[in-house]
Amino acid sequence: MRNYYNEAPVARLASTDLNRRSLLKSVGVVAIASAVGSGLTAKLSAANAPQDSKTPSSTSDKIRAHRNFLTPIVGFMLAHEQFPVSELVQLGIIAEQAGFDLLASSDHLQPWQANEHHVGEAWITMSALGARTRNVWIGPTVTCPTLRYNPAVVAEAFASLSMLYPERIFLGVGSGEALNEQAATGVWPKWEERSERLIEATAIIRQLWTGKQVSHRGKYYSVNTKLYGAMPIPPPLLMAANGPKAMHRAGQYGDGVITDPKTWKQHKAEFEAGAKAAGKDPRRMPALVEQFVVVGNQQDAEQAAQLWRFIPKAFKRYYNFRDPEVIQQRAAAEIPLQSVYAKWPVSTDPDIHIKALMELFKEGATIVNVHSGQNDQKRVIEFYGNHVLPHVHQQLKEI
Repeated sequence: MRNYYNEAPVARLASTDLNRRSLLKSVGVVAIASAVGSGLTAKLSAANAPQDSKTPSSTSDKIRAHRNFLTPIVGFMLAHEQFPVSELVQLGIIAEQAGFDLLASSDHLQPWQANEHHVGEAWITMSALGARTRNVWIGPTVTCPTLRYNPAVVAEAFASLSMLYPERIFLGVGSGEALNEQAATGVWPKWEERSERLIEATAIIRQLWTGKQVSHRGKYYSVNTKLYGAMPIPPPLLMAANGPKAMHRAGQYGDGVITDPKTWKQHKAEFEAGAKAAGKDPRRMPALVEQFVVVGNQQDAEQAAQLWRFIPKAFKRYYNFRDPEVIQQRAAAEIPLQSVYAKWPVSTDPDIHIKALMELFKEGATIVNVHSGQNDQKRVIEFYGNHVLPHVHQQLKEI
């Protein structure tokens, strides 16, 4: 077993301008490609330039215009449940320097468990991260655009973020959890209604992103407005999924999917079927798979698992519970601690972590989002930056 944790850290700022430029040229967005190739200052200036009025309503038509969202990358999870906003911003800066290409943020009103102790407004964190980082993708995994947030507000917020940080923002959406939606609104419909709401909400968001007047009177929402000003290239819109029906929905209505390793391996076919039903090529759709990791030993794993003990039953039972205290108590009574981290890579041997990530890439994931529940997040970031990411990046070139 190789233990590299005590070696000196390194920092890397990955330059992706050339990759962005080639992808932009592939769909003829030459003016934006020129701005991107000129660096960050020109890229921000381009945010104020007039946009093509023919921008389609479906962001899947524009996915190729994003610099590297279809090439395999590694992300890092910033969990609002576990850390304060100020610390998450600092961790995001360090993660980019270490070589991570994406920063994902949870979007909660309450933590899953009371012992996680924190919560923060994800969109504010994202904006702060955008201002203090250079190249990384930034987005929520996930925002629920149906109850706590109105879809028109979501459309406006992410259009604004995309103007501030062109081609760096993605929007992950899902049908929500009671601890956020019911706690804020008093409303918690059955899964079927929440799924219908999500489909209708994403359609509204896409329509508003065209910059045209939207007059929508649907089953759940009435919207009569437009987003004023120049519209950016719409951000990729990925749908969360934790079961076969949701995977099919993500393929059919999303630009891509956000899921976990087990669901991805078991229900990838449903995602592909949903995409094909909508006339899309699933091979051209991003798949973000969240992988929990522990850089350490069993004691470190148990510390993390105490905070994320709900995970095995999160989307089977606990998403219907409004109270984080109740979720924590039920998880402690119903879920053996070792079963929480049984499938996580737990080691200070880089090869163990490299293998876990590469297995997901070989299964078709385009983004592996590293999530550690450890209290010492810098330890995880430095370890990955020094001893995991360089090897993963090299191996990705060979597949």
